[in-house]
Amino acid sequence: MTTVVFADLVGSTSMFERLGDEAASRFVTQLIGVLSQVFEQQQGRVVKVLGDGLFVVFPNEGDALVACINIQKRLLENPIHPGGTGAPVQMQIGIDSGEVVEINGDCFGDTVNSAARLADLAGAAQILTTENVWAALLPVQRTSLRSMGPMYLRGRAQASHVYRVEWQTGRDEDATMAGRSMFSVQRPVFLELVFGGKAVRLDSKSGRLSLGRAADAALSVNDPRVSRVHATLEWRGGQFVLTDASSFGTWVYLGNQSEAVVLRRTECYLVGSGQIVPGCEQGDDQAPLIAFSIKN
Repeated sequence: MTTVVFADLVGSTSMFERLGDEAASRFVTQLIGVLSQVFEQQQGRVVKVLGDGLFVVFPNEGDALVACINIQKRLLENPIHPGGTGAPVQMQIGIDSGEVVEINGDCFGDTVNSAARLADLAGAAQILTTENVWAALLPVQRTSLRSMGPMYLRGRAQASHVYRVEWQTGRDEDATMAGRSMFSVQRPVFLELVFGGKAVRLDSKSGRLSLGRAADAALSVNDPRVSRVHATLEWRGGQFVLTDASSFGTWVYLGNQSEAVVLRRTECYLVGSGQIVPGCEQGDDQAPLIAFSIKN
């Protein structure tokens, strides 16, 4: 069994546009060097550098989890601003564990693909992993994993049970033990919905938000396939939850996956970014496509 990690830089395209190819490439090279050292300190081996990301393998799940958490904490504690300005660097990370085929130092297989898809699905400063990793961790490490339920990863016919790593849990206690407030900086998290030129935001302090055909809905969607109160969104237990209350259902496409999570009077957690389609599938003509993204 091998544990695979993909760690990708968030927003690299806009950074290259802002800084120019030469300056941005130099910055990314330096950043990858620093992150490689963090992974190697936990017995990780960098298989390859993928432009603005890293592909790393570990002998066990626990070391991989610690390394990924250390990466996220380091970027939170000591924000790095490309070019000295703009938003600080953030990484999106995926971890999976399983059989891996190694040929001439490179690694292949379903586990590698799964970890890459999880990194694509993750939002900024998030770590996503699977049931395989959860099952192999020590009980004390499992407490940092929050179940996101079954999700379809791009290219896979079967749904994977996905977990989000709550790596900031206990930051205040950690800071006290260290004798300084290392984790006092908190980036507020919010969910943004965009439809028909209108943007709506929901954060941890907001009440329940509704979307539907009703004129007084927080996000009004005038379509015959959409119920008056089609679905609700709320912050619950540290996650954004979408609950379907409609007649025809709601299709949720997470990240760039082509398979939807279909809700019929059920709910799902939102992660990263994607599309919510009330009343029909994504490919239907004139489908009401609501873009969502979780930001901090």
